[in-house]
Amino acid sequence: MKGIKLGLAALAIIAVTGIANAGGVGYIDYAKVIDNYDYAKQVTKEVDAKGLEMQQYLVDKEKEYKSLDTPLKKQTFEERVSQEFKTKESAYMALREKREKEVYDRIQNAAKAVMVEQKLDAIMDIRGVFVGGMDVTDSVISKLKMSK
Repeated sequence: MKGIKLGLAALAIIAVTGIANAGGVGYIDYAKVIDNYDYAKQVTKEVDAKGLEMQQYLVDKEKEYKSLDTPLKKQTFEERVSQEFKTKESAYMALREKREKEVYDRIQNAAKAVMVEQKLDAIMDIRGVFVGGMDVTDSVISKLKMSK
């Protein structure tokens, strides 16, 4: 999500400094788009479920750990579980990153289509707009819903 925010901030700076004869600038409320985009909700549920799965894994392993009777068994168990968890965590982070990028790319493509249709020079995030511009959030949401 930090990448998304930085990208939108960069777009805002470029739009403010580089547009002399602007045909217009649109803006979207990215949070509203996410809240109204079923695919984004589905991705969030999927990623959250994987996170809960990892939490449950730790709870289960903690119960196993408590049942061990010797320090050597506990140390071996800790080392094994630590490695397993690192692998699970890496897979979780890769999944999260991939799925968030998919959502971002779909929203960006919808925003590009709206930008072309409405003959705008740029579409920024609402947080980068102090005054002016045209809200195209609903148009982007509509475009996303049509592209199922």
